[in-house]
Amino acid sequence: MKNLKLLLSTGIVATLSLIAIAQNNIAEEVAWVIGDQPIWKSDIEEAYQQLKYEPEQIQGDPYCIIPEQLAVEKLFLHQADIDTVEVQDAMVAQQVEAQLNYYIANLGSREKVEQYFHKPLPQMREQLMDMARNRSRVQQVQRNLTENITATPAQVRQYFNNLSADSIPYVPLQVEVQILTLSPAIPREEVEDVKARLRDFSERVNSGQSDFSTLAILYSEDPGSSSRGGELGFMGRGQLVPEFASVAFNLNDTKKVSKIVETEFGYHIIQLIEKRGDRINCRHILLKPKVSDKDLTDALTRLDSLRTDMVDNHKFTFEEAVGYVSQDKDTRNNRGVMVNEYTGTTRFEMAQLPQEVAKQVNNLQIGEVSKAFIMTDPKLNRDVVAIVKLTNRIDGHRANLSDDYQQIKTMYENAERSRILANWIDKKIADTYVRVEDGWRNCDFIHKGWIKEQQ
Repeated sequence: MKNLKLLLSTGIVATLSLIAIAQNNIAEEVAWVIGDQPIWKSDIEEAYQQLKYEPEQIQGDPYCIIPEQLAVEKLFLHQADIDTVEVQDAMVAQQVEAQLNYYIANLGSREKVEQYFHKPLPQMREQLMDMARNRSRVQQVQRNLTENITATPAQVRQYFNNLSADSIPYVPLQVEVQILTLSPAIPREEVEDVKARLRDFSERVNSGQSDFSTLAILYSEDPGSSSRGGELGFMGRGQLVPEFASVAFNLNDTKKVSKIVETEFGYHIIQLIEKRGDRINCRHILLKPKVSDKDLTDALTRLDSLRTDMVDNHKFTFEEAVGYVSQDKDTRNNRGVMVNEYTGTTRFEMAQLPQEVAKQVNNLQIGEVSKAFIMTDPKLNRDVVAIVKLTNRIDGHRANLSDDYQQIKTMYENAERSRILANWIDKKIADTYVRVEDGWRNCDFIHKGWIKEQQ
C-alpha cells in the first residue's frame, strides 16, 4: 500500500514535464503533483471544455478552480484505493450514456457533439467512463466519512439559533393538494389507426424503403428521443417499462423491426442497435392514440357530477371518491395526496405543481374542491380530467423551527457534512506531498496549505 507521503524528486517531476504528446508533438506540462500523481495541463483543459458546456458551474478563475478540484479528487481517490472502494461498471455506463444522450439532445446530433468536444464519440465515452467511475468512488468515500451524522432536535435548534438573520432562508408559498383523475377511454378506431400506421412504418423499414431513424424524427411522439432518430441510449432492463423491455431484449437482428408493443405511454415499434452485456441500445417510434373531444367533455361532466354529490350533497368524502374512482396509480392508494418528487414531502411550491393544477389551486381556499378540468398527465403526456382539493396553504415566510423543522434539519446535516469533509481534506493536504508549479500558484484557493513552504 502506498504511503500517503510519497515524494517525487525534482528530477522525476522534470522528466514528467517533458513527456511529449506524440500526435501533437507538443511537450505536456505538469501543473500540480499530488503524492505521486501529476495533474497535467491537458487534464485541466479537458475539464474546462466540459465545464464550458455548463457555465454556471464556473464561479471564478477556471485555471484556479479546476486544478484544485482535481487535486481534491486525487486525495479522495487515494482513500478509495486504501478502502478498496469499487463501483459497478453497469451503473457507470448508465450514467455515461445518459450524459451522452443529454449532449446529443441539446446539440442536435452525434456529429455536432463530436465537433463541439473535438473528439469522436467512442473516445468521449471512454473518458466519461473514467470520470464517472472516479466520481462514484469519491462519492462513496464521502458517504463513508459522513455516514454517522445524526441530528438531534437540540442540535438542530442550536444550529438554527446561531444562524445570522441573512442566513435564514425564505420559504416561498407552499401548498398541500389531493387529486382525483379520470383517463377517458380511447376509441377503438383510434387505436386501430395508430397500429396501422406503425405496421406501415415496419414494412417500409423491413423492405429497405425507409430508414427507421428518419421515420422516428418525422413521426415519433416521444419528445425525448425523436430528435435523435428514436435512439434511447444504453439502458438496463430495469430502466425500461416491463412490456417494452421484454420485447427489446429479445431482439437480435439490427435490420428488422419488432412487433407492436403496447405500454402505458402508447404503442411502439423497436429496432435493436447494439447489445452490450446486460444493457441494450435501441431506437423506437412511439405513437399515442388521442382522446376525442367528446370523451373529454363526457369525463368533465362525470367529474363535475361527482363533485356535486361530494360537496353539495355530502354523499361521500374526497378521499372515498379517490378510492373508488381515481385512475392515477401514484395517488389512488394514498387518499389522493400528491407527493413532491423533488423533496419527497407533500408540500409544493406553486412552480413545482403541474401548470393546470397550480391554476386551480390558486383560486381555492383550504378544504375546497375545484371544478373538473383537463390537464396533461406529466408522466404519460396525455390528456386526463381531474379535480383537486386544497388541504393546506403555508404562506411565504422566513424559515422557523415550528413550520420548517425538516428543512432546517437538512441544512444542519449538510453543514455538518461540509465541515467533516473540509476538515478531512485539510488534514490530507497537510500529510500529502503537494507541488504546485510556477504559473499555477497565484490563486485564492478554497483550501489552504496547497503551497508548501519548500516551494
